[in-house]
This record gives sequence, structure tokens and C-alpha cells, in this order.
Amino acid sequence: MTVPTFLTWLRVAAIPLILGIYALPDVWMSPSERNLAAALLFILSALTDWFDGFLARRWNQTSAFGAFLDPVADKLMVSAALLVLLELSRIGALVALIIIGREIAISALREWMARIGRSRAVAVNWLGKVKTATQMLAIPFLLYDGHLFGVVPTALWGRWLLDIAAALTLWSMLYYFKLALAGIKLTD
Repeated sequence: MTVPTFLTWLRVAAIPLILGIYALPDVWMSPSERNLAAALLFILSALTDWFDGFLARRWNQTSAFGAFLDPVADKLMVSAALLVLLELSRIGALVALIIIGREIAISALREWMARIGRSRAVAVNWLGKVKTATQMLAIPFLLYDGHLFGVVPTALWGRWLLDIAAALTLWSMLYYFKLALAGIKLTD
């Protein structure tokens, strides 16, 4: 168990904590405290995503298992947060379906491409990274659902950012499918 892998497991462990915050009785936390706690926990979890990759490369502790677990942890964390936001009526079902559906489709595409020996054809690129970064900014804004520093309306900014993330999600999905088709044609 390396430190980067441990951090990834912490991200997975944070998922039920974020969900559990919204299951606590009101006598334990007010709605604004609940929103703040969930947003902060999501932010800390998102930061471990960057930090575990940084440490893995810096300390030369990359592994096949870590390379598998890291994106799974991200997808689970984002999907769980989107479902919470959907339950709280802070996002629409279409946006959640686009983002979660894309993750399922691209994971299946990558598995299929690996089976036919063309996994490099659908390697992670800058578009997927921008999409992920936009989601990771939007979700804590939506979880917080208040006015940051008394000024910034996080719900509004979160919805805008998540709409941008949904558009990037569709764009990146089409891009990956295009790469896959080009990769298949190369082997024919």
C-alpha cells in the first residue's frame, strides 16, 4: 500500500461521508452547516485526486492498480455528488445523466479498446482533464448552495459551470469515440 494509493482509498471512503452528511438529523447540523461540510469534504477529496497523482509520479510509486483505482474513485465521487444534488433538486436529471452516462460509456469503450489491443487510441487527453476540472469546481459550489463571502452566488455559478461541464462531457465523449473509430481503422 503506497501513500498515493492510500489517498485514493480515502477519496473512496469520503463518498459515504458526503452522502451521510445529508442523512443526519437537523438537530445535529443546520442545512447551511450540512452544505458547508459536504462542500469542504468534496473539495478535500478532489484535492487528493491531484495530490495522489503528484506523489505517485514524484516518488515513482505508480502502479497498475493505482492507475485503475484513481479514475474509478473520481467517477464514484462525482456520480455520488451528482445524485445528492439531484435529490436536493439543485441539478436536473438530464445533466446528471449526461455526465454519469458518459463515464459509463467511456469506461466501456476503454475496456473494449484494451481488449482489441488499441487502448492507446483512447488515452486521457486535455479535453477530459478540462471537463473533470470544471466538474470539480461546479460540484462544491452546488453543494454549498449559498453566498460565498456573502457575495458569490454559488448555486448560480455551480449551475453554469456544470452546464459547461456537461457540454465538455458530450464533446469529449464524441472525441473519444472518434479516436476509437480511427484506432480500429488503423488495425483493419
